[in-house]
Amino acid sequence: MNPETRTCQNCKNEFTIEPEDFNFYEKIKVPAPTFCPTCRMQRRFAWRNERNLYRGKDRATGKEVFTGIPPHSPLMIYEIEYWRSDAWDSLQYGRSYDFSRHFFEQLKELIYAVPWPSRSVYNIKNSDYSDQAGHLKNCYLCFNLDYTEDSVYSVKAPNCKHVIDVFEVHHSELCYDSVNITECSRTFYSADCDSCLDVWFSKNLVGCNNCVGCVNLRNKSYHIFNAPYSKEDYKKKLEAMNFRSRQGVEEIKKQVYDFWLQYPVKFMRGLRNLNSTGEALRNTKNARDCYMVQDAENVKYVQMTYIGTTDSWDYSVWGNKSARMYETLVCGDECDSLRFSFDCWPACRNLEYCVACRSSADCFGCVGLKKKQYCIFNKQYSKEEYEALREKIISHMNEMPYVDSKGIVYKYGEFLPTEFSPFAFNETMLADYFPLSKDEAIAKGYKWKDPELREYQITMSAEKIPDSIDETTDEILKEILQCASCKRAFRIVRQELDFYRRIGIPLPNLCHNCRYLARFGLINRPKFYTRSCHCGGQKSQSGIYQNTAKHFHGQDPCPNEFETSYAPERPEIVYCEKCYQSEVV
Repeated sequence: MNPETRTCQNCKNEFTIEPEDFNFYEKIKVPAPTFCPTCRMQRRFAWRNERNLYRGKDRATGKEVFTGIPPHSPLMIYEIEYWRSDAWDSLQYGRSYDFSRHFFEQLKELIYAVPWPSRSVYNIKNSDYSDQAGHLKNCYLCFNLDYTEDSVYSVKAPNCKHVIDVFEVHHSELCYDSVNITECSRTFYSADCDSCLDVWFSKNLVGCNNCVGCVNLRNKSYHIFNAPYSKEDYKKKLEAMNFRSRQGVEEIKKQVYDFWLQYPVKFMRGLRNLNSTGEALRNTKNARDCYMVQDAENVKYVQMTYIGTTDSWDYSVWGNKSARMYETLVCGDECDSLRFSFDCWPACRNLEYCVACRSSADCFGCVGLKKKQYCIFNKQYSKEEYEALREKIISHMNEMPYVDSKGIVYKYGEFLPTEFSPFAFNETMLADYFPLSKDEAIAKGYKWKDPELREYQITMSAEKIPDSIDETTDEILKEILQCASCKRAFRIVRQELDFYRRIGIPLPNLCHNCRYLARFGLINRPKFYTRSCHCGGQKSQSGIYQNTAKHFHGQDPCPNEFETSYAPERPEIVYCEKCYQSEVV
């Protein structure tokens, strides 16, 4: 089969469907997509609130609970333990399929009729202010992580202890304000580091310890801005930098970010990948156009999956030994053959158009099921009845498609319409990875919800927040602080104050959300561009970086091209694999 070029229903840009794509669609018996890969991903992202918690009301008891469902949404919620219990049965909301109406209209009604769990958590202790998480202990405002303890304000930080303000951090401890680090300890204000100890303000270090402001080093100790120091001189220099002061931290941050840009980056962050393309890949084989994926094989257009994902296309968030997933979001933990579904786990199989189902199989258009099989619209059928009705509904979806407010046609094979999402654009992970202003979002057809801010009497303005941790007393725990950026109120909790004192770093003068957005600026987005290597022979093409070794292309510019998540307008010096390895060994 030859590749085909088609026009995306949503953005109207052309995209290519490759033979390997057609083979996959034929294998799982779904039609080829009508959205391009980026628009498919964005449509899924519009259904996930990853890091916002609200106060809501449990419809069963009337008590106030913390929830990931915003109060403006008409969704009904049950407190998580009640939702899991046998006190209610989602089959009571079952209904017969109406062939005189669009499938998606009927599915929307069911989505908003069946109660949702207040949060998506399991086996957590003293971590009530967290969501999208499991096996937590003593965590506060942590999201999308598992097996983490004693941590605060962290996202995507599994298997960590004592971390604060980190993103995409794995198997690490005592780390602060860092992104994309693995198996690190005492690593602060850093990015893209592996197996490091006592590292500050550094990028792309592996196996290093006692380094400050460094970039692209391997197995080095006692370096400052890539220059070696004796152990004694290093300690003296470190004390003079005064990381206990916020002013000292901000001064070196400015120097560091400029210093990082003087060195090349590899076109793709990755480790132990075979025949794979994308960004932030580890231990993959035949992974194409993927993003933040670990331990995966034969996957394409997949984002943020971990611990074994196989034979899946257009799959976002989770993994954990899941296979044959297509156009699904937040489904995982030994799931198999899920399509067009959201928040279904664990050990689900053969689900289509299902939402918030647990341990269920062979269901179509269902919401909130637990350990059920052969259901359609939450109504129980025999196996034979189910299979016959499923085929009729799919035919009906194609004969009587739903058309959304933008004129986009939804037949069988499309993910859930964005306009059905219970979340406003600015409440979803879509806003983090593909930010838009309020006017831009509304113009694209998204909902927008201005936050309903609680009125707090600020007792300490941003400029009055102590500059040094040495000047900070326990009285700070009683203060309501003003964020230096958004001017909103925030507080310091005991857990983080103890951490700052233990490490010897100053209090932040930004609220946790502004700190998150600042860190997120260091993250490459899941969009790929065809670019050429910036190596010009002896130097980078810009002349900023002087090569330290001979390259395969000699004095001539490197001829290599690649797909990279570094957008053309970005300032980084981007090298291909060969040129980068020549410089960083």
